Amino acid sequence: MTHADDTGGGRQAPEPDDEESSDKGFFGRLFDAFAPSEDEEDDGSPQSRTPPGLLNLRRMRVEDVAIPSVEIVSVPVEITLEELVDVFKESGLTRLPVYDGTLDSPLGMVHLKDFALRHGFGGHTSYDLREMMRPLIYAPPSMPIGVLLQKMQTDRMHMALVIDEYGGVDGLVTIEDLIEQVIGQIEDEHDTEEDKFWTVEQGGSYLAQAKTPLDEFEDEIGMRLVDPEEEEEIDTLGGLVVLLTGRVPTRGEVIPHPAGPEFEVIDADARRLKRLRVRVPDTRDE
Repeated sequence: MTHADDTGGGRQAPEPDDEESSDKGFFGRLFDAFAPSEDEEDDGSPQSRTPPGLLNLRRMRVEDVAIPSVEIVSVPVEITLEELVDVFKESGLTRLPVYDGTLDSPLGMVHLKDFALRHGFGGHTSYDLREMMRPLIYAPPSMPIGVLLQKMQTDRMHMALVIDEYGGVDGLVTIEDLIEQVIGQIEDEHDTEEDKFWTVEQGGSYLAQAKTPLDEFEDEIGMRLVDPEEEEEIDTLGGLVVLLTGRVPTRGEVIPHPAGPEFEVIDADARRLKRLRVRVPDTRDE
């Protein structure tokens, strides 16, 4: 997972004006550098306009980017070593929240690196998940993402649980989710390959990128999803879903198509769709 290092690039950084500025962290200083001062007005010129990505640090809230609790992959503290290995393998994740009883009683998180160092190279023979747990950050849904990003960078933690007003877990957000709101989507070696727009899941449903070319997916399922007059306007699956709803739907929403398929939003933010699960009529669960 990508994160930024606050390095001086071989040059000595200027002395901070006070202790508060030295504690802001990389992202706090980055935002301050681009934000207009009190005596500056945004007249629309390139010199005075704040980059859109940096504006997201203040105007977007944690609830706008967090995945909902129903999609969180987590493990109970009493999970066995073999079961934990299976969860890491099946999810492809490197960090998993750990809970006691239910996810509303979180204890921390387990990192794949810590697990591998203890049990993957002929290391410790005794297994105790509590010994490997790291702390988590807890954030309210209304917190600006810039505040959480700065806290993550300061505390050197890459995962936060979103806690609602009743103390329950409402969602999860990673530092990568937050950075993507500023610089765009981050692709790594575990992300879907550029030319692999969808995969067929067990049961026959499709896990597809929202940018999947619509005509290619129609050929795959043998079904037309847009009328001829709409073909020139809609190029992707994500565009089709936005057309069906008239807006950008949120994670967890299921959008039916008049022809029978269902589109479930798996990953999205306030601005765009990212991944969809598509169930076609002959493979949908009865």
